[in-house]
Order: sequence, then C-alpha cells, then structure tokens
Amino acid sequence: MTQYYGYGYGYGGSRFHLRTIIGLVVILFGIISYFSHESINPATGERQHVSMTADDEIALGVQAAPGMAEQFGGDVAASDSRAQEVSHIGMVIAETPVPKSTAYKFQYHLLSDTQTVNAFALPGGQIFITLGLYQKLADEAELAGVLGHETGHVVERHVAQQIEESRLGQTLAIGSGIVASGHRNGLATWAVADLVNQMVQLRFSRADESQADQCGLVYMSDAQFDPRAMINVMQILESLAGGGDEPEFFQTHPNPPDRIEAIQKWIDENPYPANQRGRGDPLPQ
Repeated sequence: MTQYYGYGYGYGGSRFHLRTIIGLVVILFGIISYFSHESINPATGERQHVSMTADDEIALGVQAAPGMAEQFGGDVAASDSRAQEVSHIGMVIAETPVPKSTAYKFQYHLLSDTQTVNAFALPGGQIFITLGLYQKLADEAELAGVLGHETGHVVERHVAQQIEESRLGQTLAIGSGIVASGHRNGLATWAVADLVNQMVQLRFSRADESQADQCGLVYMSDAQFDPRAMINVMQILESLAGGGDEPEFFQTHPNPPDRIEAIQKWIDENPYPANQRGRGDPLPQ
C-alpha cells in the first residue's frame, strides 16, 4: 500500500511537472512568434509587430465590410446626399499626403443605424460612420475630423497590431492556464490571466485612439479644414455620455476631457492658418 501511494504521488508530480513544461513552451512560443514578426510602416516609419501585408489588410477589410455594415442597418443608398457627402469628405481626407502615400484602398460608408453613435475602421481602408453620429455633426469640418480619425487607424495599422497583440495575449492566457491546471485554484488563475489579457488590449486600444486623434488633426488640416472642429466633435460626444448612455465611440477610449486637452495642445503647437478653408459647408441632413 505504501508503495502504491508512493507511486501515485510520484506520477502526479510528474504530470504536474509536464503541464508546467508544456505551459511554459506555449508561452515561449507565443512570445517568440510575436516578436519575430516585425515590419516597418511605410507611411510612418514606425516599427510594428505585424505579420500581415497591406494586401492582406485590404482583402480582410473588403471581406468583412458587408457583414459589418449589416450589423448597423446596411449602407445608406449611394444616391442619398448624406452618403455622397461622407464619400466626398472621406476621399478629400484620403487624398492628403500621408494617406495617399499608402497602398490602402479607402472607401467611406454611411450606415443606416440611427441609434448607434459610432464610427470605425476595418483594415485596408474600409471606414464607416453611423447615421446616429452623422446627425450629431454640424458641418464638413466636424465630419472631416471623424473620418480623419478613422483614416488614422488604417494608416497606423492599428487593427493589424490588435490582431497580433490579441494572439499573443490569448497564447499567454492559454499557457498560464496549462501551468495553473495542476493547482487547486488553477481555473481561477486562468481566468485572471485572461482578464489581464483583456485589460492589456484595453490599454493598447486607448493608446491607438490617442494616436488616431493626432492623425485626424493632421489630415483634416492638410485638407484645409479647421482642426478646432475636432474639439466640437468631442464635446458633442461628451454631452451624450453625460446622459448616462456612453456612446460606443467612447468605449475603451481615453476620457473625453483628456482627449480634448490633447487636441487643444496640438492646435496650440500647430497654429491654424487664417487663409485656409475653415469649417466647410453645413452637412445635408
């Protein structure tokens, strides 16, 4: 009997040791895979851990666009003056120097959803704004600010980066779960690891949003729209958040006052030329 228990204890210890090794191998593989994929963003010169090519991003965005549009009521008809305005102002932004230097194929969509206040971008240049957000905007400059922000996400390859970071986070969570599975509290440890991964992605998302704000300011200024209109957009969305229902545009984003402060700082450091186009025409509603 003593030998049986001795054997059983030894066997269990070996299994625990094996799980630890497997878990650590999974974690190591994830880290090596993430850091071995590095490329230079041709538009910004930034080193990024991205394995997809621009063509991959374009194909992914085009493939995902119809399904994404369907979730928000589908595209507003191309004959609608509001959809034409979104496409027109979007392409004005896309023709500014930085976006134009990329290989991305920009397309700007107005979605029929009036209840959702949001704008978002898919990799490769598919950019969307809901009617819910569009109807809150006053003029072309404010629309240019929103579309410039989303164009910045594409140029900065934020979605491609998020995909790689998510893969890394998932691998680390799985590896941690394997290591922890031999412990009494293994499941809880795994859950904590997964929660940490989600929080890391949230932090990256906030950093991306701040960077996209800066891009939007540059692009709308290059297109001769008054960058101060971006502050108006943030104030509109901040007022909506004050009503208790936080707009989707602000979920996982920096706090509106922080964004307004950063935008104002950029404007102070980049004085707006008085002879530029300005705010633009009112939007068709």
